[in-house]
Amino acid sequence: MRVFVAGGSGVLGRRLVPQLLERGHEVWATATTPVRLWGIKQSGAHGVVMDGLDADSVSRAVAAARPDVVVHQMTAISVAHAGKIDLRHPDRWFAITNRLRSEGTDNLLAAATANGAHLVSQGYASWNGELTGGWVKTEEDPLDVSTQQGLAILAQSERKVVAAGGAVLRYGAFYGPGAIDDQVALLRRRQYPLVGDGAGHSSWVHLDDAAAATVIAVERRAHGVFNIVDDDPAPASEWLPWLARCAGAKPPMRIPVWLARRLAGEQAVVMMTQGRAFSNAKAKRELGWTLRYPSWRDGFEKELSGADDDQAPAATADAR
Repeated sequence: MRVFVAGGSGVLGRRLVPQLLERGHEVWATATTPVRLWGIKQSGAHGVVMDGLDADSVSRAVAAARPDVVVHQMTAISVAHAGKIDLRHPDRWFAITNRLRSEGTDNLLAAATANGAHLVSQGYASWNGELTGGWVKTEEDPLDVSTQQGLAILAQSERKVVAAGGAVLRYGAFYGPGAIDDQVALLRRRQYPLVGDGAGHSSWVHLDDAAAATVIAVERRAHGVFNIVDDDPAPASEWLPWLARCAGAKPPMRIPVWLARRLAGEQAVVMMTQGRAFSNAKAKRELGWTLRYPSWRDGFEKELSGADDDQAPAATADAR
Protein backbone atom coordinates (compact mmCIF):
# COMPACT_ATOMS: atom_id res chain seq x y z
CA MET A 1 0.00 0.00 0.00
CA ARG A 2 0.95 3.66 -0.37
CA VAL A 3 0.77 5.21 3.10
CA PHE A 4 1.03 8.91 3.94
CA VAL A 5 2.07 9.59 7.55
CA ALA A 6 1.41 13.18 8.60
CA GLY A 7 3.71 13.77 11.54
CA GLY A 8 6.20 11.09 10.55
CA SER A 9 9.08 12.74 12.41
CA GLY A 10 7.24 12.80 15.75
CA VAL A 11 7.73 10.48 18.70
CA LEU A 12 5.23 7.89 17.42
CA GLY A 13 5.93 8.52 13.74
CA ARG A 14 9.56 7.53 14.25
CA ARG A 15 8.41 4.09 15.45
CA LEU A 16 5.54 3.76 12.96
CA VAL A 17 7.36 4.50 9.70
CA PRO A 18 9.91 1.64 10.08
CA GLN A 19 7.13 -0.83 10.89
CA LEU A 20 5.19 0.17 7.78
CA LEU A 21 8.32 -0.19 5.66
CA GLU A 22 9.06 -3.61 7.15
CA ARG A 23 5.58 -4.70 6.07
CA GLY A 24 6.42 -3.76 2.49
CA HIS A 25 4.46 -0.54 2.22
CA GLU A 26 5.63 2.55 0.36
CA VAL A 27 5.65 5.40 2.87
CA TRP A 28 5.56 9.19 2.61
CA ALA A 29 6.24 10.82 5.97
CA THR A 30 6.07 14.51 6.80
CA ALA A 31 8.09 16.93 8.89
CA THR A 32 7.69 20.64 9.44
CA THR A 33 11.25 21.56 8.40
CA PRO A 34 13.81 20.18 5.93
CA VAL A 35 16.22 19.47 8.82
CA ARG A 36 13.82 16.91 10.29
CA LEU A 37 13.56 15.00 7.01
CA TRP A 38 16.98 13.39 7.45
CA GLY A 39 15.77 10.61 9.75
CA ILE A 40 12.77 9.91 7.53
CA LYS A 41 14.90 9.55 4.41
CA GLN A 42 17.45 7.40 6.26
CA SER A 43 14.66 4.95 7.11
CA GLY A 44 13.81 4.49 3.42
CA ALA A 45 10.61 6.54 3.38
CA HIS A 46 9.89 9.54 1.17
CA GLY A 47 10.34 12.74 3.16
CA VAL A 48 7.87 15.60 2.70
CA VAL A 49 7.92 19.08 4.25
CA MET A 50 4.34 20.02 5.10
CA ASP A 51 2.49 22.54 7.24
CA GLY A 52 -0.52 20.73 8.64
CA LEU A 53 -2.29 24.03 9.34
CA ASP A 54 -2.02 25.15 5.71
CA ALA A 55 -4.78 23.50 3.67
CA ASP A 56 -2.93 24.09 0.37
CA SER A 57 0.28 22.58 1.74
CA VAL A 58 -1.61 19.48 2.91
CA SER A 59 -3.54 19.17 -0.33
CA ARG A 60 -0.39 19.35 -2.47
CA ALA A 61 1.55 16.89 -0.31
CA VAL A 62 -1.19 14.25 -0.21
CA ALA A 63 -1.98 14.61 -3.92
CA ALA A 64 1.69 14.11 -4.82
CA ALA A 65 1.87 10.90 -2.76
CA ARG A 66 -1.40 9.44 -4.12
CA PRO A 67 -1.83 7.34 -0.96
CA ASP A 68 -4.22 4.52 -0.21
CA VAL A 69 -4.23 5.50 3.47
CA VAL A 70 -3.49 8.77 5.27
CA VAL A 71 -2.37 8.56 8.93
CA HIS A 72 -2.77 11.58 11.19
CA GLN A 73 0.00 11.76 13.82
CA MET A 74 0.53 15.53 13.88
CA THR A 75 1.12 17.12 17.29
CA ALA A 76 3.27 19.91 18.71
CA ILE A 77 3.77 18.71 22.28
CA SER A 78 7.56 18.55 22.31
CA VAL A 79 9.53 21.18 24.23
CA ALA A 80 10.76 22.59 20.92
CA HIS A 81 7.19 23.38 19.87
CA ALA A 82 5.23 23.86 23.11
CA GLY A 83 7.79 24.63 25.79
CA LYS A 84 7.99 22.83 29.11
CA ILE A 85 5.04 20.90 30.57
CA ASP A 86 2.35 23.27 31.88
CA LEU A 87 -0.52 21.28 33.40
CA ARG A 88 -1.81 24.42 35.07
CA HIS A 89 -2.53 25.97 31.67
CA PRO A 90 -3.18 22.95 29.39
CA ASP A 91 -4.94 24.92 26.67
CA ARG A 92 -2.00 27.31 26.42
CA TRP A 93 0.50 24.43 26.41
CA PHE A 94 -1.51 22.51 23.79
CA ALA A 95 -2.45 25.53 21.67
CA ILE A 96 -0.72 24.40 18.46
CA THR A 97 -1.62 20.74 19.01
CA ASN A 98 -5.26 21.73 19.48
CA ARG A 99 -5.15 23.48 16.10
CA LEU A 100 -3.52 20.44 14.49
CA ARG A 101 -6.32 18.29 15.92
CA SER A 102 -9.02 20.61 14.62
CA GLU A 103 -7.85 22.48 11.52
CA GLY A 104 -5.18 19.86 10.79
CA THR A 105 -7.72 17.04 10.94
CA ASP A 106 -10.05 18.97 8.61
CA ASN A 107 -7.19 19.52 6.15
CA LEU A 108 -6.13 15.87 6.14
CA LEU A 109 -9.71 14.64 5.91
CA ALA A 110 -10.36 16.90 2.91
CA ALA A 111 -7.15 15.79 1.20
CA ALA A 112 -7.79 12.10 1.90
CA THR A 113 -11.34 12.36 0.56
CA ALA A 114 -10.18 14.20 -2.58
CA ASN A 115 -7.67 11.42 -3.29
CA GLY A 116 -9.90 8.47 -2.39
CA ALA A 117 -7.74 7.58 0.62
CA HIS A 118 -8.75 6.07 3.94
CA LEU A 119 -7.96 8.09 7.10
CA VAL A 120 -6.56 6.68 10.34
CA SER A 121 -6.38 9.39 13.00
CA GLN A 122 -5.09 9.83 16.52
CA GLY A 123 -7.14 10.03 19.69
CA TYR A 124 -6.42 9.90 23.41
CA ALA A 125 -7.42 7.41 26.11
CA SER A 126 -5.39 7.56 29.29
CA TRP A 127 -7.17 9.10 32.31
CA ASN A 128 -9.93 11.01 30.49
CA GLY A 129 -12.88 8.64 30.76
CA GLU A 130 -16.17 9.94 32.19
CA LEU A 131 -15.71 10.64 35.91
CA THR A 132 -18.54 8.39 37.10
CA GLY A 133 -18.94 4.64 37.53
CA GLY A 134 -16.11 2.14 37.21
CA TRP A 135 -12.43 2.91 36.85
CA VAL A 136 -12.06 1.34 33.38
CA LYS A 137 -14.04 2.53 30.34
CA THR A 138 -14.78 1.10 26.89
CA GLU A 139 -15.23 2.88 23.55
CA GLU A 140 -18.95 3.08 24.28
CA ASP A 141 -18.47 5.18 27.41
CA PRO A 142 -18.35 8.99 27.16
CA LEU A 143 -15.08 10.86 27.50
CA ASP A 144 -14.53 13.54 30.12
CA VAL A 145 -13.83 16.83 28.31
CA SER A 146 -14.28 19.13 31.30
CA THR A 147 -10.67 19.95 32.15
CA GLN A 148 -9.36 21.40 28.91
CA GLN A 149 -10.60 22.67 25.58
CA GLY A 150 -8.25 20.31 23.76
CA LEU A 151 -10.13 17.23 24.94
CA ALA A 152 -13.36 18.63 23.52
CA ILE A 153 -11.59 19.43 20.25
CA LEU A 154 -10.26 15.88 20.06
CA ALA A 155 -13.73 14.43 20.68
CA GLN A 156 -15.15 16.59 17.89
CA SER A 157 -12.39 15.47 15.51
CA GLU A 158 -13.15 11.83 16.36
CA ARG A 159 -16.75 12.28 15.27
CA LYS A 160 -15.71 13.82 11.94
CA VAL A 161 -13.27 11.02 11.14
CA VAL A 162 -15.68 8.23 12.04
CA ALA A 163 -18.52 9.89 10.11
CA ALA A 164 -16.24 9.91 7.04
CA GLY A 165 -15.61 6.17 7.39
CA GLY A 166 -12.19 6.43 9.02
CA ALA A 167 -10.66 5.03 12.18
CA VAL A 168 -9.65 6.78 15.40
CA LEU A 169 -7.00 5.16 17.56
CA ARG A 170 -7.25 6.44 21.10
CA TYR A 171 -3.72 5.96 22.38
CA GLY A 172 -2.94 5.64 26.05
CA ALA A 173 -0.16 7.66 27.63
CA PHE A 174 2.98 6.93 25.62
CA TYR A 175 6.23 5.64 26.97
CA GLY A 176 9.25 4.46 25.03
CA PRO A 177 12.18 6.21 23.33
CA GLY A 178 11.86 9.95 23.88
CA ALA A 179 8.30 9.82 25.23
CA ILE A 180 8.68 10.28 29.00
CA ASP A 181 12.09 11.92 29.36
CA ASP A 182 10.51 15.07 30.78
CA GLN A 183 8.52 13.12 33.39
CA VAL A 184 11.56 11.12 34.44
CA ALA A 185 13.55 14.34 34.82
CA LEU A 186 10.86 15.78 37.09
CA LEU A 187 10.81 12.61 39.21
CA ARG A 188 14.57 12.69 39.65
CA ARG A 189 14.28 16.28 40.89
CA ARG A 190 11.37 15.26 43.15
CA GLN A 191 9.08 17.67 41.31
CA TYR A 192 6.43 15.12 40.27
CA PRO A 193 4.37 14.42 43.40
CA LEU A 194 1.40 12.17 44.06
CA VAL A 195 -1.80 14.12 44.63
CA GLY A 196 -4.19 13.21 47.42
CA ASP A 197 -4.93 9.48 47.57
CA GLY A 198 -3.59 8.89 44.04
CA ALA A 199 -6.70 6.84 43.21
CA GLY A 200 -7.13 8.26 39.70
CA HIS A 201 -6.48 5.59 37.07
CA SER A 202 -4.50 5.89 33.84
CA SER A 203 -3.78 3.68 30.84
CA TRP A 204 -0.35 3.45 29.21
CA VAL A 205 0.98 2.04 25.95
CA HIS A 206 4.50 1.55 24.65
CA LEU A 207 5.26 3.42 21.42
CA ASP A 208 6.07 0.20 19.59
CA ASP A 209 2.75 -1.38 20.57
CA ALA A 210 0.91 1.79 19.51
CA ALA A 211 2.73 1.71 16.18
CA ALA A 212 1.89 -1.97 15.67
CA ALA A 213 -1.81 -1.27 16.26
CA THR A 214 -1.64 1.59 13.76
CA VAL A 215 -0.11 -0.66 11.10
CA ILE A 216 -2.98 -3.11 11.54
CA ALA A 217 -5.58 -0.33 11.31
CA VAL A 218 -3.90 0.88 8.10
CA GLU A 219 -3.79 -2.55 6.50
CA ARG A 220 -7.37 -3.41 7.43
CA ARG A 221 -8.70 0.06 6.62
CA ALA A 222 -10.34 -0.08 10.01
CA HIS A 223 -13.44 1.93 10.83
CA GLY A 224 -14.57 3.25 14.18
CA VAL A 225 -12.93 4.01 17.51
CA PHE A 226 -10.38 1.78 19.25
CA ASN A 227 -8.66 2.18 22.61
CA ILE A 228 -4.97 1.44 22.07
CA VAL A 229 -3.83 0.84 25.64
CA ASP A 230 -2.08 -1.93 27.55
CA ASP A 231 -3.69 -4.60 29.71
CA ASP A 232 -2.96 -2.92 33.04
CA PRO A 233 -4.92 0.24 33.87
CA ALA A 234 -3.73 1.41 37.27
CA PRO A 235 -3.99 4.21 39.84
CA ALA A 236 -1.34 6.90 40.13
CA SER A 237 -0.50 5.52 43.58
CA GLU A 238 0.93 2.46 41.80
CA TRP A 239 2.39 3.60 38.49
CA LEU A 240 4.07 6.82 39.64
CA PRO A 241 6.17 5.23 42.46
CA TRP A 242 7.10 2.38 40.11
CA LEU A 243 8.20 4.82 37.42
CA ALA A 244 10.32 6.62 40.01
CA ARG A 245 11.87 3.35 41.15
CA CYS A 246 12.68 2.29 37.58
CA ALA A 247 14.22 5.73 36.96
CA GLY A 248 16.45 5.41 40.01
CA ALA A 249 14.64 8.27 41.73
CA LYS A 250 13.42 8.61 45.30
CA PRO A 251 9.72 7.84 45.89
CA PRO A 252 7.52 10.78 44.90
CA MET A 253 6.32 13.11 47.59
CA ARG A 254 2.61 13.31 48.32
CA ILE A 255 0.80 16.65 48.41
CA PRO A 256 -2.81 17.51 49.31
CA VAL A 257 -5.42 18.26 46.67
CA TRP A 258 -5.73 21.94 47.61
CA LEU A 259 -2.01 22.52 47.09
CA ALA A 260 -1.90 20.57 43.83
CA ARG A 261 -4.82 22.58 42.52
CA ARG A 262 -2.94 25.79 43.28
CA LEU A 263 0.40 24.63 41.90
CA ALA A 264 -0.59 22.44 38.94
CA GLY A 265 -4.22 23.19 38.20
CA GLU A 266 -7.45 21.21 38.00
CA GLN A 267 -6.36 18.79 35.29
CA ALA A 268 -3.52 17.40 37.42
CA VAL A 269 -5.90 16.94 40.34
CA VAL A 270 -8.51 15.14 38.24
CA MET A 271 -5.92 12.91 36.58
CA MET A 272 -4.42 11.74 39.88
CA THR A 273 -7.54 11.50 42.03
CA GLN A 274 -10.53 10.82 39.75
CA GLY A 275 -9.19 9.76 36.35
CA ARG A 276 -10.78 6.80 34.55
CA ALA A 277 -8.66 4.47 32.42
CA PHE A 278 -9.60 2.32 29.41
CA SER A 279 -10.10 -1.24 28.19
CA ASN A 280 -8.34 -2.60 25.08
CA ALA A 281 -10.73 -5.53 24.59
CA LYS A 282 -12.22 -4.16 21.35
CA ALA A 283 -8.84 -3.54 19.71
CA LYS A 284 -7.69 -7.04 20.59
CA ARG A 285 -10.92 -8.62 19.40
CA GLU A 286 -11.55 -6.67 16.18
CA LEU A 287 -8.01 -5.83 15.07
CA GLY A 288 -6.27 -8.97 16.27
CA TRP A 289 -3.77 -6.72 18.05
CA THR A 290 -1.28 -8.27 20.46
CA LEU A 291 1.07 -6.41 22.77
CA ARG A 292 4.77 -6.79 23.27
CA TYR A 293 4.39 -4.88 26.55
CA PRO A 294 1.12 -6.00 28.20
CA SER A 295 1.92 -3.94 31.31
CA TRP A 296 3.75 -0.69 32.01
CA ARG A 297 5.24 -2.47 35.06
CA ASP A 298 7.54 -4.54 32.90
CA GLY A 299 7.76 -1.89 30.18
CA PHE A 300 8.99 0.91 32.46
CA GLU A 301 11.65 -1.36 33.92
CA LYS A 302 12.97 -2.49 30.54
CA GLU A 303 12.86 0.97 29.05
CA LEU A 304 14.65 2.74 31.87
CA SER A 305 17.16 -0.02 32.64
CA GLY A 306 18.26 -0.19 29.02
CA ALA A 307 17.61 -3.94 29.11
CA ASP A 308 15.30 -3.82 26.08
CA ASP A 309 16.81 -4.61 22.71
CA ASP A 310 14.97 -1.64 21.14
CA GLN A 311 13.64 -3.89 18.40
CA ALA A 312 10.19 -2.78 17.29
CA PRO A 313 7.62 -5.60 17.01
CA ALA A 314 5.95 -6.41 13.73
CA ALA A 315 2.20 -6.18 13.32
CA THR A 316 0.46 -9.51 13.79
CA ALA A 317 0.54 -11.78 10.77
CA ASP A 318 -3.23 -11.87 10.35
CA ALA A 319 -3.28 -8.12 9.69
CA ARG A 320 -2.21 -8.56 6.08
